[in-house]
Amino acid sequence: MKQFFRDRQGSLRNGWWILLFLALFVASQPAYTVASRALQGLGVDKSWLAPLPVVFLVLVTWACLRLRREPLAAVGLRLDLAWARGVLGGAALGTVLILIVAGLIALAGGVRFRLDPARGLGALAMGAWAFVWVALLEELLFRGFVFQRLIDGLGRWPALLAMALLFALAHWGNPGMDGPTLAWASIDTVLGALLLGLAYLRTGSLALPIGIHFGWNWAQGALLGFDVSGFGQAGWLLPELLGKPQWLTGGAFGPEASVFAVLVDAVAVGLMWKWKGSSDARSMAPTSA
Repeated sequence: MKQFFRDRQGSLRNGWWILLFLALFVASQPAYTVASRALQGLGVDKSWLAPLPVVFLVLVTWACLRLRREPLAAVGLRLDLAWARGVLGGAALGTVLILIVAGLIALAGGVRFRLDPARGLGALAMGAWAFVWVALLEELLFRGFVFQRLIDGLGRWPALLAMALLFALAHWGNPGMDGPTLAWASIDTVLGALLLGLAYLRTGSLALPIGIHFGWNWAQGALLGFDVSGFGQAGWLLPELLGKPQWLTGGAFGPEASVFAVLVDAVAVGLMWKWKGSSDARSMAPTSA
């Protein structure tokens, strides 16, 4: 019976740590709802509450790490200059990737852009505010504590594939996820999750995946004005779709449902897989992804 709960080293098995994390996460949701409603009752606009779910997720993660006698940095959150450089480098990479996708759609005659006269720097700033918290939340949830316990328990590739599938499934409830969009967007979401998971494995930090995730979403929505995963955005530019097939442009879901996003992300995954990564990441585990 003891082996059911603990491994040969006497440590609690990774599956139980994952269940504990999920239990604490579920238990935290009523408190989150109360806090959110209380702040809104005090007149705080919902857009300024974007950090709140991240705060609760960090607290759940911290509680699990404390029980393991590990610091918060063990999950890949190390707030220093090197971590900030990782975020900025990732943001640049994510921005470049989605700009390539949009450029290919434009070259194929699928979209044209014009400046939105009603938008200014405020649109870029508010987009940055919203998308930075989305990136933090989703990376902590999908590349954080649970992902890392799966790596310890199953190995790198099984963990990568499992979380990529879960990441795609989590987006199935988004607007427009039906018909051809469901197929193309799901393929691209899986590839995106593989890219972000490999970014963690190659660096041993959440900085690069958070940056990539943020840059992709921010440039797609706040800069180019596309819908992001089916949700409408106010951007610096106004994209006009030109009647090409949805599999080419992504349609109302956004360019993530385009064949060009699939191609660009597939290339990015291949390059990230080929990259040797940082020395810190190479010392994490003997198994190579």
